[in-house]
Amino acid sequence: MTFAIPVIHFDWYVINEETQLAAVFIAFCVTVYTQGGEAIYKSLDEKAVALLKEHNESEDKVINALESQLEFLKNNTKQVEHFEAIHALRGAAYDKLNAAGAIKPQHEFKAQVEKMMDMIAAEEQSITNKTKTNLMAEATANVTQQFTSTKALKKAALDSAIATIKGGAVTDDPVKKAFVKFFKEKAISAKKSDDGSEAKASRAALLTKMNSIAKNEKFFFNYDADGTAKLSA
Repeated sequence: MTFAIPVIHFDWYVINEETQLAAVFIAFCVTVYTQGGEAIYKSLDEKAVALLKEHNESEDKVINALESQLEFLKNNTKQVEHFEAIHALRGAAYDKLNAAGAIKPQHEFKAQVEKMMDMIAAEEQSITNKTKTNLMAEATANVTQQFTSTKALKKAALDSAIATIKGGAVTDDPVKKAFVKFFKEKAISAKKSDDGSEAKASRAALLTKMNSIAKNEKFFFNYDADGTAKLSA
């Protein structure tokens, strides 16, 4: 692009230095306006567009940040509902735990009593079975000794066995009579000699066993020497 500088004629002997400087400046402005105005305009416009773009981008970033913060705040408003729901669930859970806590000792006490009852029943059954076994072994040995040492009893037992084999009616079984006699005599003898010491010893052993279990398993109760249940301290 070429610039045509207008020529202005001055009478130098009339115009002083200040007037000359002002004239040059005016000529420069006129030249810039007429010849370089469009270029200057484009340059300024490009800068303005760039500044506007940069400004818009900054505004977009600010808007995005504000929108994100707004979304965050909206989500936080739901946290109140979440905490309220959690608090309600916690309250319900505590109520159930309190109810269970009130019932639990009763169930534990019931289970402990049932365990003791089962143990007493099992111990009694064990003693009964042991007594029956010992008594039957003693009776068998006694009757066997009688029949092996007495010819009359041996002959009576043989005759009874033969009659049974033949299908005859046996009205007087000598073996059965011997067992019945032994048990009757044993009962009379036990009644006369029973001073309660054996039962007392068995009772004491059972109470010791029961108190040991109650202590080891932290039962709510134990037993005194008389067998009376008492709450544990």
